[in-house]
Parts: sequence; structure tokens; C-alpha cells
Amino acid sequence: MSLSIRILVGYFVIVGLTGLFALMIVVREVKPSIRETIEESMVDTANLLAALASDELRDGTLANGRFASQVRAYSERQVDAPIYHFRKTSLDYRIYVTDARGIVMFDSEGRAEGQDYSRWNDVARTLKGGYGARSTRTEPSDDASSVFHVAAPVIDAGKIIGVLTVAKPIAKVDPIIARSENVITRYGIALVVASLLLGLFVTIRLSLSVRRLQRFARDVAEGQRAEVPHSGARELNDLARAMATMREKLDGKQYVERYVQALTHELKSPLAAIRGASELLAEADLPAPERMRFAQNVQSQSLRMQSAIDRLLLLSRLEARDRPPVPARFDVTALIERCLAERQPLAEQREVSLKAGSIPDVAMLGDEGLIAFALGNLIDNAIDFSPPGAEVEVSVSLHDAQARLSVRDHGAGIPDFAQEKIFERFYSLPRPGGSQRGSGLGLAMVREIADLHGGTVELANQPGGGVFAVLTLPRA
Repeated sequence: MSLSIRILVGYFVIVGLTGLFALMIVVREVKPSIRETIEESMVDTANLLAALASDELRDGTLANGRFASQVRAYSERQVDAPIYHFRKTSLDYRIYVTDARGIVMFDSEGRAEGQDYSRWNDVARTLKGGYGARSTRTEPSDDASSVFHVAAPVIDAGKIIGVLTVAKPIAKVDPIIARSENVITRYGIALVVASLLLGLFVTIRLSLSVRRLQRFARDVAEGQRAEVPHSGARELNDLARAMATMREKLDGKQYVERYVQALTHELKSPLAAIRGASELLAEADLPAPERMRFAQNVQSQSLRMQSAIDRLLLLSRLEARDRPPVPARFDVTALIERCLAERQPLAEQREVSLKAGSIPDVAMLGDEGLIAFALGNLIDNAIDFSPPGAEVEVSVSLHDAQARLSVRDHGAGIPDFAQEKIFERFYSLPRPGGSQRGSGLGLAMVREIADLHGGTVELANQPGGGVFAVLTLPRA
């Protein structure tokens, strides 16, 4: 690796990666900061509304009183507010009030009145005199469906007689958060790129200066007439003048060669320091003892995994892969013929015939070994669940940029109760003619292999009986 490239890499590792790390921290803090700001304003709103609702809640006229009518009127208002880069066109607060038992007495959306909310954190904590707030997802797996709930006590004569909660969907502020993250990311990337360009400029300047100094040293060593080079770096200019002075005072090529060797040695030290700094910054932040402890834990767990069955180990390796396999081109026909030939003895033992159906001349792209393993599992299942005298057919059809490898058997099919569980790990159905089951890992591995290749796997019962398994993968 040349000096200029080493200097550039060292500079970028020190400056660029530090900038990227700082950018990641800033972007990660945007969402919680904005949510904290919203929650702070909701605390003021909840306490203000709680004070306005106290008289009617005490008198038992809240549901049909002025407070309720005003809140409903608020919900029906039209708004069009351009707020910097965000345009607000809806009023999003949901307001509900409970009594001292946690029973909802009023709901601005009219869907919770009469319900017991005493177990929700916002109501329960407020009734106990604390700060009540919660964030609840309407869709458990979707963070964007979260709704903020901030509560305030409704107080009369120094006594808590109820709770007023203000709720606001996160989705309404997500555009603001997304824009802030995008702006910060763009400027951060621009800063890193600018740092890289600056590093490239400095590296080129330094490299040119060093090369001029190299030529000067070479000319001096060869006894040729050479002009002292000048550069923007004072240290290099001083070094060049020192070499010129040495040339004047010393006779003989040997002295000059030794000096150049010393210069080379001196240049190696800062270069080694840059390289060492880049290696340290590339390492994880964990201290060495902690990193060693975690490595030993991983090793011990790996040894324990080796005692498990081979299929569980293979599935664990597939699931641990964080990138697609290295794609390679292979022939589908040869793959299918090999899979069928390997399973022919088993098929004959089970009195099942294997047949290759329509197979066009096509190549596929992926890890041939993994795909052969996946297709072989589908064929194995088809043989296991086929009655004596049945036929298992393997065929291929093309759809745009994908190839569909199909395996059809004529067994009993998949029971209705197993349809949704068939790809779960360790879930297996008994084979015909006995209670023997498989490991329950084969189809899970097939699905994992399909996912790694950007494909899919599907199993469906056929009207005429049997199962039709389809492995869809990209063509070459």
C-alpha cells in the first residue's frame, strides 16, 4: 500500500469514522428528544384541562356539561397551520376523564365511556398521587402506532376526585422526526464527505512534497546536481535544507545513502502511529477483559451447540448469517437430477417413484449447496408422506426473473390445524403408518435458505390430494 493511501486511510478512520459515530448518536437522540418535548407540553395541557373539568366532575354533570361540549367542539374544528416545514391540518388530542374509581366518565371519541381504566398506568399512578403517563401501541409490532397518554389529577378541595388524560398518536409527529433525522443525516454525510475531500487534498499535497524530497535525496545519492525542493510543510523544507547542507559538508555517496536510510526510518514512525490509531478506532468499544469474557462465552456456547443434532447446528448457522450467500451461477437441471439420484434408494425402499417433470434449460444464481439442501428437504418430505405406489414429481417453471422449483406428492396433505405451524422450528407431523416424526427443522431451514437468497417457499394442499411445495428463487 502506498504512503498516500495509508495516510488517507488513517486520516479518514480518525476523522471520518469519528464524525459518523457522532452523527449516529445525534440521529439516535432526535426521536426521544422530540417525544420528550411533546410530553412536556402535554403535561401543561392535561393540568389546564383538569382544572377546567373539576367543577363539573364534582357535580356529576361532566358528560353533558359545558366542558364536554367544548371538547367536542374542539374535535370538530378545522385547522391549517404551516409550522416551519410541517403543515398541521388536524387536531389530534383525545381527552378522557375518569372518576376516583378509574371509571371513564367522558371520552372525546365516545368509545370508552363507562369502561374501567383504573389499571392503566396514567390513571392508576395519578390516582395514587404520582405522575401518570404511558405509551401504548395499537398494533403491538408497530412502533409507529404508539399513542402518548399524559394524565393530570382532577382536584377539588385538595382531594383527587378523578383523572384527566390527554392522548396523542405518535404517527402525527413522525413526519417531523423523520425530517429532522433526514436533515441531520444529509448534513452529517456532507460533513464526512467534506472531511474526506480535505483529507484527500492534504494527502496529495503531502505525498507530492515527500516525492520531491525523495527525488532530491535520490539525486544527491547519485551525485547529481539537484535543487533543494520547497513545499508548504516547514518541517519538510527544513529537512530538505538539512540534506543540502549535509551534501555540502560530506563527501561520498555512502554518507548520503545512510542519511536517506535514516529519513526512511523516521518516516516509518508517524506512518506506524497513524496505522495503529486506525486499528484501535476500528475495534469495539468494550474493554479488553470484557471482550475476552464475551469471546469465551461464545466459544463455550459453540462447544455446547456441537453436541446438538446436525440440523439444529445448520439452522443456527443459517440464521446467524447477516448477508446473502456469495451468488454463483449453476444449472438447474443438473441440480434436480443430482437431488433425485441421491434419494432414489430411499424412494425405492418406500415404494415411491420419483419423476422429473417439465424442466426448462435455465441457470440460477445462489449458493448451489444450500439450494440443493433445501430442494432435497422438500423431496424428502414428499417421499415420507407419500403412500406406497405414489409418485413424487419435481418440475421447474419460469416467472420473469425468478424460477419456481416445484415438488408435488400425492399423500394425505397438510391438516388444517398444522397450516400455520408447518414452518415453525421443532414442529413436525407423524409420518404415515406410524408415530415417527421428523426433527421439525427441515422446513424451517428451507425457509431460511429461501430468505437468504431473496426468495420464498410455499406449501399448499392440492384439490386432488397431496401437497404442492414451491421454492421460488432468482434466476441467473
